[in-house]
Amino acid sequence: MSYEKREQLYEGKAKKVYATDDPQVVIVSYKDDATAFNGLKKGTITGKGAINNRMTNNLMRRLEAKGVPTHYVEELSDRETAVKKVSIVPLEVIIRNISAGSFAKRYGVEEGIVFDQPTIEFSYKNDDLGDPLLNSYHALALKLATQDEIDLIKKYAFAVNDLLKGFMKEIGIDLVDFKLEFGKTADGTIVLADEISPDTCRLWDEKTHEKLDKDRFRRDMGGAEEAYEEVMRRLMGEQ
Repeated sequence: MSYEKREQLYEGKAKKVYATDDPQVVIVSYKDDATAFNGLKKGTITGKGAINNRMTNNLMRRLEAKGVPTHYVEELSDRETAVKKVSIVPLEVIIRNISAGSFAKRYGVEEGIVFDQPTIEFSYKNDDLGDPLLNSYHALALKLATQDEIDLIKKYAFAVNDLLKGFMKEIGIDLVDFKLEFGKTADGTIVLADEISPDTCRLWDEKTHEKLDKDRFRRDMGGAEEAYEEVMRRLMGEQ
């Protein structure tokens, strides 16, 4: 299918979204801009847009094949993808397999503790408020989602975790934690949306525990470009 790119509908921290000649389909264009700490830190990770686009599409196709519905339609170029038009459910879903980042800070534990079972947390997708944590009762009170939608989102999130952990294990990477977003299509179907990339996942080399994700940018460690390229190379089998 070819989709005609029309007016820009939205620009976020990492992506732009364009209308197409199909009212049910939009084009997502990935940028090299990098932000952290709710946009307080800004920079560029050269080549990140293309890597995040292709990696997201690769993983979404694989998840779709395993029964997780996604917004993916078609990869158009290195940076652009056609996806189903959805209204984003304003709940960010964070799954954690190993302690790191804000979890370690919030609960005063060291990074690297492997949990007996994964944890799940929700945050209210609202930059002005700093994406505060909330539970399902808060989500219902704020009418962010229905109980059935929350239950379905949880089910999909844990399924994605199991599958992603497996995909990453095959390429020698530990999936530490990651953030997901879900959207609703015009008929109300819940699908996995947004992206799955080193921007949204913590990925550690399983042998060296080297960080292969956006923490390299967040923490001024350097080597972010190389880390993103390394994940892409392993995932896509590219030399």
